[in-house]
Amino acid sequence: MTLLWTITLLWAFSFSLIGVYLAGNVDPWFSALSRTVLAALVFLPFLRPTSVTKTLMLKLMAIGAVQIGLMYSFYYHSFLYLSVPEVLLFTVMTPVYITLLNDLLNKSFNRTFLTSALIAMFGAITIRFTELTSDYFFGLLLVQGANLCFAIGQVSYKRLSAQHSLIHRQSFGFFFIGASCVLALGLVLFGNLQQLPTTGQQWGILIYLGLIASGIGYFVWNVGLTRVSVGELAVMNNALIPAGILVNLLIWNKEADLIRLGIGSLIIFAALVHSKRASSG
Repeated sequence: MTLLWTITLLWAFSFSLIGVYLAGNVDPWFSALSRTVLAALVFLPFLRPTSVTKTLMLKLMAIGAVQIGLMYSFYYHSFLYLSVPEVLLFTVMTPVYITLLNDLLNKSFNRTFLTSALIAMFGAITIRFTELTSDYFFGLLLVQGANLCFAIGQVSYKRLSAQHSLIHRQSFGFFFIGASCVLALGLVLFGNLQQLPTTGQQWGILIYLGLIASGIGYFVWNVGLTRVSVGELAVMNNALIPAGILVNLLIWNKEADLIRLGIGSLIIFAALVHSKRASSG
């Protein structure tokens, strides 16, 4: 759990960095691709192609293509239609997707995990429910696409890791290579090269997001998710919401309802405790 909490705090900055400094100013395809390419470079020195079979290599690339490549395709474009609070609000369905996907693959139904996910979703809505803009419906669909891709990737990586003795640092580069292939194709087909970064601040944010938030972040998160139950993983996907709001409040001085933030955070924490007890029991 420590690994997931650490990355939750790290990622809490990403929503505002993208929404405030990049959305509408830098082409979303370029922004997303720059993150995955920089992240791939982080793991290039550790990459050991001989340590995995070709089949496993392709599976890792496919997971990266979905969890990051397709997810970023939806996620970055959602900021063109939604405010940062709305994007945060619409991420609340991810825990439910994770539990349902896992149950579908197991051909079973885990009531405890689904209950924990629904409690966490309720807590997140308590924190982040806000008046919606006229473009919210299309933005909602984009975020749900991102949520579903992120859920599929997490569940797939967890199951793949359970089936194989992965040395994560030696194989994780394939994850980002797969993501980069998807986003490179998107940039070629749909990108706007007239919207490249023009300021040092924009380049600095992209470098931070690529090397730290993506490179280190997704590696540590995916290693961490292999060490927790599906229920705990589902709940942790919504722990990002109170963390993101708190960072927005402290650094960007955005108004936040502290009472709702506190109540919603307690609800999410209760969901985590419920899932933890069920897993250990």
